[in-house]
Amino acid sequence: MKPIQPPSPGGAASSGNRPRRRPDLTLPLPQRDPRLAVPLPLPPSSAPASSGPISGQQISSTPLNFSDLERISRIGSGSGGTVYKVHHRTSGKIFALKVIYGNPEEAVRRQIYREIEILRDVDNPNVVKCHDLCDHSGEIQVLLEFMDKGSLEGVHVSHEPSLADFTKQILTGLVYLHRHRIVHRDIKPSNLLINSRGHVKIADFGVSRILSQTMDPCNSSVGTIAYMSPERINTDLNHGQYDGYAGDIWSLGVSILEFYLGKFPFAVGRQGDWASLMCAICMAPPPEAPGSASREFRDFIACCLQRDPPRRWTAVRLLQHPFIVMNCGGNGGGGSGGRSNQSQQSHQLLPPPPRFSS
Repeated sequence: MKPIQPPSPGGAASSGNRPRRRPDLTLPLPQRDPRLAVPLPLPPSSAPASSGPISGQQISSTPLNFSDLERISRIGSGSGGTVYKVHHRTSGKIFALKVIYGNPEEAVRRQIYREIEILRDVDNPNVVKCHDLCDHSGEIQVLLEFMDKGSLEGVHVSHEPSLADFTKQILTGLVYLHRHRIVHRDIKPSNLLINSRGHVKIADFGVSRILSQTMDPCNSSVGTIAYMSPERINTDLNHGQYDGYAGDIWSLGVSILEFYLGKFPFAVGRQGDWASLMCAICMAPPPEAPGSASREFRDFIACCLQRDPPRRWTAVRLLQHPFIVMNCGGNGGGGSGGRSNQSQQSHQLLPPPPRFSS
């Protein structure tokens, strides 16, 4: 057998390829900013190697038998599925079970598995833990940490030290996610959960995405428009560029201001029609904290709700903001300490969880 000979320079290409007519012409590769280079997410360690169906399989290093789960009550439901409070008979532990309805195509189903598998490895005290998942009769079931006090939707917290404690915990979770190249894209009060110990955690990663190396601009319809940043709603803004991290900060600022005011901070209701919300968010000046608030809180909100995305502070920088440091103590590093009795006081302000008919 003859060894494969390398092609002669400038000569004709191999059989079936046309020779270059202008060998002097070259196409320069685009120059990329290495700071924006994000590694592609690794496939799940137990992902199937074949292209066959994935129904019925579980993805977990320590599989949990989902048949041992007993549904106690329905916590809530939405367009994507229903969340149940469940009891694991073997261990006696309480979990939240999110059931994603529908029968998506195989490619979409695999993408869901890859994303949830990555999120299963997320481990931070201010991010709701994803324990396991399985595919049961066409339904994707995700086993999550149970937060017994529900979401912060509808909560009015005008007491600034309590609000600062909430905010610090949310920022701590955001710092962790952003450092792991995870953009949530749907930060809003209903996706911020609290338990009876006053721990606030970021939830609902059904719409989260791991940024790919191509820096996908995240301009899909995922998310709630009421809390979206202007440049995400109107892609003509910011020269068509979208920074998912800065988008999360805008959503955080809107949510924190809503907690303080006890109402949606824009001139229109958050359930308003798309056109009214778009005009309020993209064309009107960003909302501001009222003059009755402290100077530190007003400045904190302004640092989040900058119309120009590069001018918004990062989650790491916001942890060092005087509003956080002065009210929570410490260096704003974002741990579980420094809550003292403020968290106990703040979670007592929450309304009772909504009741759902069975």
